This record gives sequence, structure tokens and C-alpha cells, in this order.
Amino acid sequence: MSVASPVPAVGVPRSSADPRRIDLALFAAGLTTFMSLYCTQALLPELSGAFAVSPARASLLVSLATGAVALAVIPVSSLSERYGRTRVMLWSSAASVLVGLLIPLCSTFGALAAARAAQGVALAGVPAVAMAYLADEVPRERLGGAMGRYVAGTGIGGVLGRLVPGVTTDFAGWRWALAVTALVALAFTVAFWVLLPPSRGFRPSRVDYRPLLAHLRDPGLRRLYVVALMAMAGFVTVYNFLSYRLLEAPFHLPQAVVGLIAVTNLAGSVASARAGVLADRAGRRPVLLGAVGLAAAGLLLTLPPWLPAVALGLLLFTCGFFATHAVASGWVGLRARTARAQASALYLFAYYLGSSVGGSAGGVAFEGGAWTGTGLYVLATLAVAAVAAAGVRPRVRRSPGPGEPG
Repeated sequence: MSVASPVPAVGVPRSSADPRRIDLALFAAGLTTFMSLYCTQALLPELSGAFAVSPARASLLVSLATGAVALAVIPVSSLSERYGRTRVMLWSSAASVLVGLLIPLCSTFGALAAARAAQGVALAGVPAVAMAYLADEVPRERLGGAMGRYVAGTGIGGVLGRLVPGVTTDFAGWRWALAVTALVALAFTVAFWVLLPPSRGFRPSRVDYRPLLAHLRDPGLRRLYVVALMAMAGFVTVYNFLSYRLLEAPFHLPQAVVGLIAVTNLAGSVASARAGVLADRAGRRPVLLGAVGLAAAGLLLTLPPWLPAVALGLLLFTCGFFATHAVASGWVGLRARTARAQASALYLFAYYLGSSVGGSAGGVAFEGGAWTGTGLYVLATLAVAAVAAAGVRPRVRRSPGPGEPG
């Protein structure tokens, strides 16, 4: 089995495609992918009641989907090294929408859980390949901003994936909530198919898993993968279980209002775009550490039983998380000199493993220690992420340019 063919160095202008089309296409891809991935999250209290399951078991409807993505991203990214970035992303987005349209027909919790796992496998192609596509097509000086805008699309997709079903379920029930979400995702998928330019910086190579070991030997990449794992574990835990807290005493908010907490992701999307640009200018490590610190400060504000503090804390926590993800994911694309899709896939494996396993562990913390126990668990995940981020050092280059980041 041959080693993956070398690809052009990051930063060389490789694509003549309109950069606005690339930005818009990947923005639409982020919207449809993350709408579909998190469409059950705002409905967890409703689904707990409909199927008579505990909050921790209901959270499997999120964890199974993200866990399936985690398991699929590495083989799917390897296929993209052989068959092309655009082909994998396009067919993945279409398959995920098809499964999403069938999900409202599920009549048992087991069937719904199985369908969510299948949807996770189908969804894997876009997140597995998008970062590598950008690293192939976008010059180094624009990569941080482009990555930030893609992450912004994922953030807004997360908003719609929680907001649309969360509001719809109050009027039409959870089945219609999921059906409407799937139809909106279908519209964004069509836009993605229309807008995505063909990959011009990509050179096909044989599928080879040896670059995975090479990436894992890089201590900087390993630390970035830990950042992804721990930050995502905390983020999904907050969004899985904060809705249960807000529906109960002392808040007693209606489901439609609780669904609106997803709007904080819009601020996170802005933060991710700004953080990517700031990292290009000021350096990735200080921006990454500041982002993790912001998330921790926000989490602390959610602990008192006072709604304004909870709202502000959730806003700051969300901004910190999205900035963390934008900077860390962009840094992975820069550090990997070859087989960038596989380097990004390892990052995403850690990211979605954190969502799946870390989110389920958060359910144990919530059931055992209520919101205080949940908060302490999330603070612990952020502390580990901060330690990992602090240890990332710029990669030594043979001929580094002035001010060039690692």
C-alpha cells in the first residue's frame, strides 16, 4: 500500500474558484449537517416523556448520532483521499437528508435510536472532509477566516437544529418538529450542491492509514485532539441537560422558550469567525487559551439559580466553545503537511467522541448531582482542554517565513 501522495503546501494559491462560493457552500454544508445532527437535542425532555425514558437514556438520541460520526469520519476521510473531497461531501449530505426525512416515522425509542445512528454515519462525510477541502483550496493567509466562517455555519446549523424543533413541538408535537427540521435541511443541502466548486487543489492518492500514525506521533496534534475531545464533552453536556433544568423549579419555562436558548449559538458563530481571523494575526495558542477561559467563566455564571446570570453565562460559554473549536480545527489543518483529511478526521473523531461519550457521562453527573454536579464535570473537562492547549508548540519548519505560525 503506497503512502499518500504529497499535496501542495498550505498557503499556496491552489484554487481559481470564487472564494465567496467556497465560503457560501461550506456555510450551507455546516447548516444542513449540524441541523440534522442536533435536531433531537432540544426535544430530549419531550422525548423522555413520549417514550418514558430517563434523561440519560434520552440523551442517547444525541450520543448515538455523534458517536456514529466519530466512528465514520476516519474511513470516510480516507475515501476522500482517493475519490475526491467534493464527491464525498455531496453524497454524504444527500444521504443524511434522506434518513432525516424517515426519522419522524419511527414508532419506538429503539427504532428512533437506530435511525439516529444511521443518520450519524450518513452525516460523517461533510465534517470529515470540509476542513481538508478548505486546507486544499484556500491560501494560508485566508485559511483561519475561512475555517471560522465554516464553523459559523455549523453554529447557526446548531441553532436551527435546536430552535426549529424546539418551537414546532409546542404546536404540532415531536414528529412534525423533526419533519420540519428535515425539510429545512433539505433546502440547505440543495444550496450546497449548487454552490460547491470542484476541488482544484486536491490530488488523489491510494487509501493508506499509515498517515494516521504519523499524525498521532506529532505531540502538537495529539494535544489539539485532546482539546477537541474535552471541550466538546463539556459543550454537549450543557446543551443536553440545561433544558431539563430550565423546565423545572425555580424557572418553570415553557418548552418553546427553552428552545430559544439555541439562539446563543448565533453569538458563538460570530465568535468563531472573529477568533479564526484573530488567530491568524495574533497567534493561535493565546487565542485558544483565552477561548477556553471564556467558556469556563461562562459556565460558572450558569450555576446560580438566577435566570439573567444563566442566560449571560450560556452566551459566554457558547462563544468560548465556538472560538476554541475554530482555532483548534484550523491549527490542525496547518500542522498536517500531508494527508490533511486524515489529520482533520482524527480531530473530528476526538470531537465527536467527546460529544458521544462525554455527553453521556454528563448525564450521569446530572442525575447524580443536578446542575451543580454537571457544572463541576464541565469545568473539569475545560481544565483538561486548557492544559492540553497550553502545551501546543509551533511546529519547527525548515524554512519558516517571518511571523509564520506553527
